[in-house]
Amino acid sequence: MGVMQKTVIVVPCYNEADRLNSNAFLSFIRREPGLSFIFVNDGSRDGTLNKIEEMSAKEPGRIQIITLSKNGGKAEAVRLGMLAAFERDDVFIGYWDADLATPLSEIENLCRLFTCPDVIAVLGSRVKLLGKKIERQAVRHYLGRVFATLVSMILRLPVYDTQCGAKMFRNTETVRALFNKPFRVNWSFDVEVLARLKLLAERGRSIPVASAVFECPLNEWGEVHGSKIRTKDIFSMAAELIKIAFFLHVPFLKRRYVATVGL
Repeated sequence: MGVMQKTVIVVPCYNEADRLNSNAFLSFIRREPGLSFIFVNDGSRDGTLNKIEEMSAKEPGRIQIITLSKNGGKAEAVRLGMLAAFERDDVFIGYWDADLATPLSEIENLCRLFTCPDVIAVLGSRVKLLGKKIERQAVRHYLGRVFATLVSMILRLPVYDTQCGAKMFRNTETVRALFNKPFRVNWSFDVEVLARLKLLAERGRSIPVASAVFECPLNEWGEVHGSKIRTKDIFSMAAELIKIAFFLHVPFLKRRYVATVGL
């Protein structure tokens, strides 16, 4: 697919042996010569690593494996995978949930938005519209809307869905800066990515976020049994938002945060 150019997708995995659809990954990569995957095994205690190794053996050179000795959380697994991806010469770099709640076919849809030269990040967005197949539990949807409203207020940006596990980035110096240092939150690290970009824009190192980031309504998304996020985790995520708000809006904490993460 021409719009995808050379693309690598980071897939964080923690105890995903029962949900990892090897055939879907292999089938898709065989149709897309410019695509490759980096699987980050985040200290899994089941057969996740074996499944990834089997996939890698069938497509050597196109499926890279990073194995972490202990579980460090999704935020750090994604960050380390992105750092490995930055060492390559791919044009686009993204991260994708291992359960494929967002089908791999959506990669092309997100990459299409990079035809605008100012865009450095495209976020998959679960918007239930006519003609779209978005299947989500009602309670998660409404809690998600509350969460998204809080995010918009904290970031002061009209973002609809930060927590969808499908995101693509242009491989640029600005994007590399977003992942250079460990995140201060785990469940809400996607929000912290946007917060870091907002801080870079304030310092003149990026164009405004509203021009640099696009949201792309997905054509298809579906709940997958066995999700690591439970309903009560929404409240932990809300607590993380308070921490991000402090970094963005309390002057002395903001200065310390910027210095610590090298923005």
